[in-house]
Amino acid sequence: MKIAIGSKNPAKVNAVKAAFGQVSGIFLEVDAESGVSNQPFSDEETIKGAINRARNSQVSAFADIGIGLEGGVVETAFGLFLCNWGALVTQSGKTFVSGGARIPLPPEVAEMLRAGRELGPVMSEYTQKNDVPKREGAIGVFTNERITRSEMFRHIVQMLIGQCEYHKRFLNGD
Repeated sequence: MKIAIGSKNPAKVNAVKAAFGQVSGIFLEVDAESGVSNQPFSDEETIKGAINRARNSQVSAFADIGIGLEGGVVETAFGLFLCNWGALVTQSGKTFVSGGARIPLPPEVAEMLRAGRELGPVMSEYTQKNDVPKREGAIGVFTNERITRSEMFRHIVQMLIGQCEYHKRFLNGD
């Protein structure tokens, strides 16, 4: 099986590989376009980015499936929260979507995002660490690494795989 991963970010790539576990396949890392802003600011925009990454990676790699993972933020009455979404697209175009953990961002981080900045660079500045988005992610920082970005995305990919398996098994899908 050829599995296209719509990112070269190590946290996302490792999440996909871990979720598939012992499945024998070829994993192709693709720098896929999300088609959304660099900092998605709603569930809808973040979902759209995940679907676009999945579809674009699957098509460009001629893969059996494409996986897209997208992180964003969403404004609520309780503050600005992280949101994370994933999509799995099959060759026939069947699309599965799942979402992940949410956590509120500290007011000082939220204000920088509302001012137009992107979460990745803000987190590197906030923590005084390089490559936060490629390692623990904001979720790892604000959960004291009890949940890392890769672990969170692995959970999302496991839900995508499970939906796809269910669809094949019980609904005679592709």
